[in-house]
Amino acid sequence: MSVIRTDKWLLNSYDKPIELCEKVKEFFGNARASEIHPYLIRHGMYRRPFKNGKELVRKLKENRVWEIVQKEEQQLKKIWEGPNIPIFIFPSDNNRELIQNFNGKSGLAFKDKLFLFISEDNTEKEIRAVFTHEYNHVCRLSQLQKNEKDYVLLDTIILEGLAENAVRERFGEEFVGKWTSYYSNEELERIWKKLLLPNKNIRRLDRKHQQILYGARSYPKMAGYCVGYYLVKKYMKANSLTCKDLLNYKSDDIAQIKDN
Repeated sequence: MSVIRTDKWLLNSYDKPIELCEKVKEFFGNARASEIHPYLIRHGMYRRPFKNGKELVRKLKENRVWEIVQKEEQQLKKIWEGPNIPIFIFPSDNNRELIQNFNGKSGLAFKDKLFLFISEDNTEKEIRAVFTHEYNHVCRLSQLQKNEKDYVLLDTIILEGLAENAVRERFGEEFVGKWTSYYSNEELERIWKKLLLPNKNIRRLDRKHQQILYGARSYPKMAGYCVGYYLVKKYMKANSLTCKDLLNYKSDDIAQIKDN
């Protein structure tokens, strides 16, 4: 199915995001458009229409966002032997957290669909990088024999760490997230052993899962992301492996946990 031309949707319905969500409703089972919209917002989609929103959409078209993603999808599908899925592209929100941690871009991946939220300021390399991250998620989710609802914190941090290492592998350190450099290796070891490891089996629906992952409340900022990136990178280097090699490795193995 590949890249859906949501640019055409946006030119007609940018000011009515619920109408846009009506168009993706068939990919979410029994969910209503009014439920899908806030879910997408939490992952980076624009919260409410901006002034001159149609101009923003035209700018994204001028930047060839849909064509860039289409080309990347074709390349990565071959490299990683990944699935053919629908890919939806919408403008991102302009909230401070998204800009600070992810440079105004983000995504949301499932094993059977993918969403990208892109800013008009994102460069081609940045667009390619965020797609690489999200499509790596798709490939891992489709290869692991584990239901997404059964994922625990360890699975999530390894998922995120593997995806960002895929960005590093393809584009170099320059294009990884700013959060990858928040802590030294010594600090990451300490956060891993004192915070992440004791809580590794917290399920995704548990509020604490997201708090640790993103560093909400009193937890270190982006703790789960940072530790996941560190653990995967360390394992790759120690074993001379690529991201493709690790797509079906168990989280425990990558984190080098001996006893469960």
